Order: sequence, then C-alpha cells, then structure tokens
Amino acid sequence: MFDRLLKALILGGLAAVLAAAAPSLIRLERSMDAMGATYTIAAYGPERFVMESAIDAAFEEVERLDHLLSNYRPESEWSRVNREAAHGPVEISEELFALLQKCLHYSRASEGAFDITVGPLMKLWGFYKGQGRIPRRAEIRTVQSRIGYQHIQLDPGRRTVRFLKRVEMDPGGIGKGYAVDRMAEVLHRHGLTSAIISSGRSSIYAIGAPPNEPRGWRVTIPHPRDPRRNVAEYYLKNHSMSTSGTTEKFFAIGRRTYSHIMDPRSGRPAEGMLQVSVLAPKTIDSEAWTKPYFVLGRQWAARHKPPEFTVFLCEDRTEIACVSLP
Repeated sequence: MFDRLLKALILGGLAAVLAAAAPSLIRLERSMDAMGATYTIAAYGPERFVMESAIDAAFEEVERLDHLLSNYRPESEWSRVNREAAHGPVEISEELFALLQKCLHYSRASEGAFDITVGPLMKLWGFYKGQGRIPRRAEIRTVQSRIGYQHIQLDPGRRTVRFLKRVEMDPGGIGKGYAVDRMAEVLHRHGLTSAIISSGRSSIYAIGAPPNEPRGWRVTIPHPRDPRRNVAEYYLKNHSMSTSGTTEKFFAIGRRTYSHIMDPRSGRPAEGMLQVSVLAPKTIDSEAWTKPYFVLGRQWAARHKPPEFTVFLCEDRTEIACVSLP
C-alpha cells in the first residue's frame, strides 16, 4: 500500500514538474497589405521575440516579391519584361525564370485554360476598373490576337524570355499563391511549427496544427450564394487551399452574371461554375489550378487532377450542386 502511494506521489510530482517546465504558448496575429491583397499570419509559439522576428521576415519577403512581380510598378522585373521582351530576348533572374516555367507548364497542362497573358481580356470586359461591360465580338477578336502563352519563349541556356509577338503578362493568377509559399518557407526557417498564412480568403497555407487540434487548422468554404453558410470544411496541416469564385469580381446585366474568371480560348467569362476550391501541397499550385478547373468543369477536373489534390466545386445549375473530388 505504502509503495503504491509513494509511486503515485512520485508520478504526480513528476507530472507537476513537467507541466511547470512546459512553456505556455503565445498567439500572435498580424496583417499587411501588398500585391493587391491583405496577407495575414496567425502563429503559436513559446517565444514572442522569435515569433515576431519570423513574422517580420515573412512580411519583408512579400514586399520583396511585390517589387519583383508587380505589373503596376514600372521598376519591377516583371514590368521590364513586359516592356522589352517583344523587342528581343531579356535576361532575367533565376527566380523569375523558374516562375515563368511554372506558368507555361500550367498553360500546357490545362490546354490553355490557364494563361498569364489574359490581362487584356480582363481590361476589355472592365474587370480591372470595376465597370463591367459586354464587348463586341470584333473587339474580343482583336484582343485575342494579342494574347496567348504560346508567344512566350524561354531559353534555359541563356535564361532569357522573349515574346514572339507583343503580349502582356499578368501575375494575378499565381502571384498570391507564390507569395504565401515563400512566406511559409521563411516561417519554417525561423523555427515556427504552428502557423497559418492567408491572402484574403483566396489562398491559405497551414504550417503544422494549432494547439489542441491535431488534425490541423480548420478552414471552411462558404456557400457561393450565401456567405453566412458553409458548404464544406477541411483541416489543413502543411497543406494549402485556394478558392476562386463568381463573388470575387463580377457584374450583372439583366439576369446574367459575368465573372472575372476568363476563358482565354473563347475570350469570354467562363460559365457553368460558381466556385472552385483546390487543396494541394503547394499554394502556387492550388491557386493556379482553381482557374482551369473553373473553366473546364467537373468532368475535366476529375480526369486530370493529380492524386494529391482535392477539388471542391459548386456548379451553377437550377439548384446549386457542390461536389468534392478527393
């Protein structure tokens, strides 16, 4: 009896010592605006100084990328390529070259549904200025003659990019996802093991899991017609989710709603889909692939999505139909 009591006291005392030694976790959350979006980091950790330094470094990385990829900054490398590549090969940084290679891969794999030269169509339909209009067919044909990923030529040996005809690249389809991935790498290097990074609601990456929830960070997908309701929830752990839908940028004429997600092949906003979410290991992939799945639809997505992706689609039917493609 005494032995059991002594053992219980020892174990109880040991547990108390370990509990006292275990550091309490601090939660920090900060946001900043860059690249046309609000980036937010929420993180848990035992040391405030380490967490603050990590978050500062991640936001510095976003600012660096804004100066690299912005097509609104004349001094950015992206803007220089848009100005000069139609006149001849332009030597670029290894980082930008690798990013453009990814973009062309997305375009080829999606049969042209993803295209970083689609910007002029967005302008023609009024989505950049927030004043939507339906252009004439002749206008669409004219603009379509100035877009096409096939006109971007990369030379790996010389690390140059050249436009075979005058086109204009727009980083909007991949920039936020790439930035979120880079921010996650910075937080990892600084030792953070529990954090979630978001670019608005459109792109999210989760590092580890929050306290008391080993499944990961809970994220929800809102109903495409009623944001007060959710149509799905997932738990992210070292994984990303991106969402694109008709509620981001759109205009309505009569009973028809025109979304900002363009089908480069037709020159018109894609129809038939309301919202697409993609869960993938990397945020650049989840962001880029929401557009082709939106444009090409459920059957194409089911046939072509990689096995490590989960795709959640809401189709525009008589009644909204939402389905998960695991």
